Amino acid sequence: MTDRPDHFETQAIRTQVPVSSEREHAVPLFLTSSFVFDSAEQARALFADEIPGNIYSRYSNPNTDEFVRKVCLMEGAEDGVATGSGMAAVFASLAAFLKAGDHVLAGRSLFGSTVQILNKLFPRWGIESSYADLTDPESWPALIRPTTRMIYVETPSNPGLDLVDLDWLGRLARERGLTLIVDNCFTTPYLQQPVRHGADLIVHSATKYLDGQGRTLGGIVVGRTALIDEIRFFTRHTGPALSPFNAWILSKSLETLAVRMDRHCANALTLASRFDGHADLEQVRYPFLPSHPQHELARRQMTQGGGIVVIVVKGGLERARRFLDAVQLMSHSPNLGDTRTIVTHPASTTHSKLSEEERLRVGIVPGLIRISVGLEHVDDVTRDVEQALARSR
Repeated sequence: MTDRPDHFETQAIRTQVPVSSEREHAVPLFLTSSFVFDSAEQARALFADEIPGNIYSRYSNPNTDEFVRKVCLMEGAEDGVATGSGMAAVFASLAAFLKAGDHVLAGRSLFGSTVQILNKLFPRWGIESSYADLTDPESWPALIRPTTRMIYVETPSNPGLDLVDLDWLGRLARERGLTLIVDNCFTTPYLQQPVRHGADLIVHSATKYLDGQGRTLGGIVVGRTALIDEIRFFTRHTGPALSPFNAWILSKSLETLAVRMDRHCANALTLASRFDGHADLEQVRYPFLPSHPQHELARRQMTQGGGIVVIVVKGGLERARRFLDAVQLMSHSPNLGDTRTIVTHPASTTHSKLSEEERLRVGIVPGLIRISVGLEHVDDVTRDVEQALARSR
């Protein structure tokens, strides 16, 4: 095959570094901190960025480069930078461009650590932020200031599964000359490709679905070359590099992303449908449920509904705690995107550093449970949810 493959699954499997003289089928690990120069002139040219090549694994490494190339192909992006964690990718996508006096407009529904960057860390350096309701597009233009430099959103959001219309938001960003950054962690490029809707940068916590098995940490930012060049400079000199070993794991994981996401989505839709309207629940939230307030947008923007289901148990915080203590099959963990189904209480864990008012404004009520639906047989997951609800009454 001489032409680049067009299909997502083939790209994920067949994109790899060139085979060495050993003729290996699986890509080897390049566990080296640095690389050897052939000459003084080559060393000079490499450091001057006049020729391509590896210098030091904090800058680049064949395993990391392969992982980046795969994600770029999947997202339809020009270039990318890998980082040691998802939050390193989030921070780099913002900090590489911002300076004192700048302003960020963000979707109100964000992962707790992202909010801490915007609310607690950036103000130390004179960078301001404000928040807009993902579901109220008419409110966004008035929140853009002369000092606004970028828009940052998650869609679907963590944990409330709110969506924003990416076509509309992409047009708004272009009209105002702003950089649009989209956290695509919940959907992966298999279900949604924000670049096609006008996003400039895409952020992933590769720890989640891109790995998919709860084994390792990693992050990645992909997007337009001119912007990635700025992020590459930032990460090269601040050091949040992805290790070659973790990059190798993540690249191999991408080979099964499509089949895993198909199963995650099928299980999640089945689970959400079975418990929608359940007597012990105030709400079940899932993008592809007709009861989701943005169901039509989800169908238009995503190919499937993702692997996250949100339930709100009747009885508030105490009932939620009893539910978590009653689960038998599911794991109680702050992670998501694993082969194993995971339950989390965001108000007391991932979003606990937000104030109660901040949590309530994005729908994180005391009885909310986030379920990252895994790859087990869905009947077994259903039984565990049912028995946990019964035992927590």
